Amino acid sequence: MKHLPAAILFDLDDTIIRAYANPIEAWGRLLTGYRATLEGGVPGADVEAVRDAILASAKSFWQDPVEAARWRLDIAGARRLVVQGGLARLGHRDDDLAAEIADAFTTMRQAEYALYPDAHDTLTTLRSVGVKLALVTNGRGEIQRAKIERFDLARHFDHIQIEGEFGRGKPEPDVYHHALGKLGCAASAAWMVGDNIEWEVVAPQRLGLRGVWYDPDGNGLPDGSDARPDRIIARLAELLVDDALSSRA
Repeated sequence: MKHLPAAILFDLDDTIIRAYANPIEAWGRLLTGYRATLEGGVPGADVEAVRDAILASAKSFWQDPVEAARWRLDIAGARRLVVQGGLARLGHRDDDLAAEIADAFTTMRQAEYALYPDAHDTLTTLRSVGVKLALVTNGRGEIQRAKIERFDLARHFDHIQIEGEFGRGKPEPDVYHHALGKLGCAASAAWMVGDNIEWEVVAPQRLGLRGVWYDPDGNGLPDGSDARPDRIIARLAELLVDDALSSRA
């Protein structure tokens, strides 16, 4: 495993834990349980229309990086506003219903958190060969800590850095610099691994890290993206294999 770096920074959500993937499917499934309420109370709306309106509201809501940094620390509250905005796009205002739907989605998501199957084995192997590991995640401290405890992840990492505790989140440069400092590693000797193109590829590459994009569902890069990951993986265990060798296999 001579190809491995001195250190790897890992994202948490949808990299080690499957947490927020496939929002189209998840919202559609959740809203199916509200079909009678929605189709009886939201003029001209069906489940698919409400789902699409919520997703459009979410896209708009998270576009402002300053507001996004604020609301990442209160995902449940952000979801209530997103659902309110989605219903408003359909000409309907019902804050109580919006809160009920948003909170049901939050509960569903939490119940469905799942560790990617090869996560523990991959992290254990990386540590065993001397790679220093940091977990660098955005979000509220107690929420992210609960995930880390739930899936017994802390034992794998030399450093754990959470936005709500550190005071800044990805993609701010200080986030990566601080984690590298804790590991005693230069950017040129480190990788960042995660599912977010901007946070785990583009921003780290600007600082000299190698950006490894995690694409477990095989969706490929978004249309129009000019990002160029140093590597794309579909399974965490692929990190243990030299990409040059695997590309010739």
